Amino acid sequence: MATTELIVKMVIDRWNGSIVNLNKILSELSDEQLQKEVATGKNRGTYLLGHLIAVHDDMLKLLGMGEKLYPELFEIFIKQADKEASQTPTVAELRVMLEKQNTHLQEKFQKIKPEEWFERHTAASAEDFANEPHRNKLNIIITRTSHLQYHMGQIALLK
Repeated sequence: MATTELIVKMVIDRWNGSIVNLNKILSELSDEQLQKEVATGKNRGTYLLGHLIAVHDDMLKLLGMGEKLYPELFEIFIKQADKEASQTPTVAELRVMLEKQNTHLQEKFQKIKPEEWFERHTAASAEDFANEPHRNKLNIIITRTSHLQYHMGQIALLK
């Protein structure tokens, strides 16, 4: 296996493993548990779940993989703080969205050739990318995996 393929496999495997871990934690939590705050005065599990879906949805645009599946979640779960939105999807709806999104992202990831992961993402200009080649698609997966793991740890506190 070439070095490029190996690096991509390592990063994508960590992403996939993190998704599996998130799904395991979510399967152990009831909808009622996800309605609770992870700590007094902090985000609820439902907000964190919606936030992860909204952030992962944004990856589709950043990676040049098409349009967001759930653009309506951006305002609720990224621009606004927990409890600011007047209407939010139910926990059951968020669970379905997450499953659909994970499947969609997995299908998209499988279509990318290893060398394409080292191309610039859409938030980096050609000039910026020439100076900072680490602003590539694979780095988006690395940073989003870290973000996912951070919030997964918070959600795990609801057990």
